[in-house]
Amino acid sequence: MRGLLAFPFLASGVLAVWPIPVNYTSGNHVLWIDRNVHIAYSYASTVYLKHLALAKQELTQWQATSAAPVSQISDGQIQAATSAVVSQGPNTDNTTWSSRIVNNAIERTYDTLFNKNFVPWKFHERFSNFEPALTSSSTYVSLITLQQNASDPVNIMKPDVGDVDESYTLSMTTGGEVTITAVSSIGLLYGLTTLTQLFYRHRSASGCAYTSLAPVEIYDKPMLPWRGLNLDTARTFKPMSDIYAMIDGLSYNKMNRLHWHITDSQSWPLVIPSMPELANKGAYASFQKYSPEDVRAVQEYGALLGVEVAMEIDQPGHTASIGYAYPELIAAFLEQPWQYYALEPPAGTFKLNSTGVPEFLERLFDDLLPRLSPLTSYFHLGGDEVSVNASMLDETVRSNKTAVLQPLLQRFMDRNQDQVRAAGLTPLVWEEQLLTWNLTMPKDTIIQTWLSDESKLAVVEQGYRALVGNYDFWYLDCGHGQWIDFYPGASSRQAWPYEDYCSPRHNWRVIYSLDPLAGVPEDLQHLVLGGEVHIWSEQTDTVNLHQMVWPRACAAGEVLWSGAKDASGRNRSQITASPRLSEMRERLVARGIKAEPIQMTYCTQDDESCVL
Repeated sequence: MRGLLAFPFLASGVLAVWPIPVNYTSGNHVLWIDRNVHIAYSYASTVYLKHLALAKQELTQWQATSAAPVSQISDGQIQAATSAVVSQGPNTDNTTWSSRIVNNAIERTYDTLFNKNFVPWKFHERFSNFEPALTSSSTYVSLITLQQNASDPVNIMKPDVGDVDESYTLSMTTGGEVTITAVSSIGLLYGLTTLTQLFYRHRSASGCAYTSLAPVEIYDKPMLPWRGLNLDTARTFKPMSDIYAMIDGLSYNKMNRLHWHITDSQSWPLVIPSMPELANKGAYASFQKYSPEDVRAVQEYGALLGVEVAMEIDQPGHTASIGYAYPELIAAFLEQPWQYYALEPPAGTFKLNSTGVPEFLERLFDDLLPRLSPLTSYFHLGGDEVSVNASMLDETVRSNKTAVLQPLLQRFMDRNQDQVRAAGLTPLVWEEQLLTWNLTMPKDTIIQTWLSDESKLAVVEQGYRALVGNYDFWYLDCGHGQWIDFYPGASSRQAWPYEDYCSPRHNWRVIYSLDPLAGVPEDLQHLVLGGEVHIWSEQTDTVNLHQMVWPRACAAGEVLWSGAKDASGRNRSQITASPRLSEMRERLVARGIKAEPIQMTYCTQDDESCVL
């Protein structure tokens, strides 16, 4: 087996796939690909050709009466053939979704190869003639065969952890035959994603792409099943285009969860039709809201790309924005000094012994959860940073003592869990609910850790499933300095140089160094489901969102997919990862994602000069 660690990147032109596959071999034969390439999809004994459009028998019949190549088949003929194919088999939800997922992946493959590809001049010595020549004898990829060997689970559009086999194999011969085999439609999606990373745009051969890596053999599967990003759209609003692009970037990195932190103390942009005043008064502006149609569109876009959306309504803290519409439910609403009642302004938390709060939540969840459940299996109940001092101003409690607050929080959590589970969803909570407040929850509750590696260990030792996201490593917003202002005296004495709580900025090497399984005994490692990187948004909006996330999130994506250790058990090398990540950055830029650079061009053109 030829591995990336064995060969200098530039000298050999070795495989630059991100995240790195489990096993692969590659050669140095040149293949070309153009828009006439056929993609055949075999699923449940039915074969679809050219965008899943023609069943095998329909194609045979059509070719017998027409001399036109397959690429010239009309949209009407494609639609007719598609209808014929669907009518031949059971039209179950998962069959329909499977077809949509693969069809969408095929369309994205064409778009990536021929519209969103890049010329890799940055990864070759300057002024070198690195591109192969296209001649009359050049070999083209003529057929890409997609073989799905089993039916998708019925919940393919909203899988539980572990329900979907995401593995795939990819074989590309020197003769131009490509075969991608998988158990699931998601595996085929990932196999096609890897295929696009083998090809480059040519400067002079218009409409073509090439690879110099044939033959290629790849077997790949993820190490951890939950590979996500937590996106905060409450502190600053993110337009739908940003969320779509974020999902696109996640899928291209084989990450499969978007944690949508949609509300917080600062704003409530989520429209709840039964309670319109929540968003009317809680959003920053009338044009900064997410309608039910928007939420459904985000979920569906993610489902087609293998990215499940798990929404979070943080509570009982981080709920001040509810107070603009329902002030009677919120303790310490907008109280000053805010830092005594909350970790950031504005202050405000649910009243823990109020009869109105459970009534409000019942109505809220009855409206929201049935709309979410068709396209997700999870709902995040929050639970971080509960302010005990705010409860001193709660007339239903008037105490900051743990002994008083803990049973109230237990009752609050029990109520929420019951309603979430009744909607068919599995709850997630932040680690404080278990580790700080010692709440009792069903063992299938997923605990999201963020404070330390010790938190992760404490969670799994109690038998709960954990997500990793240590803020010293995987918080992408860190290191930009304080966003609050200081009086002059405080500036000179205490606050300078105005660092934020999680400084310094976590560069990709720091992110890459976090091992989600570190310190966890082998018999408990199955309880570590994976993890998430986080982009909190006090200083991140649509202008800088994507360079704040990409390509640093890619580093976490590879750790979660490939593992933090190589096949020999050593930490993965930055030296070999760096040029691959730089290339992934170029591929993201070609997709329209404004990812920041990893290194200057001098380093990517001479991969040995920038090693210390």
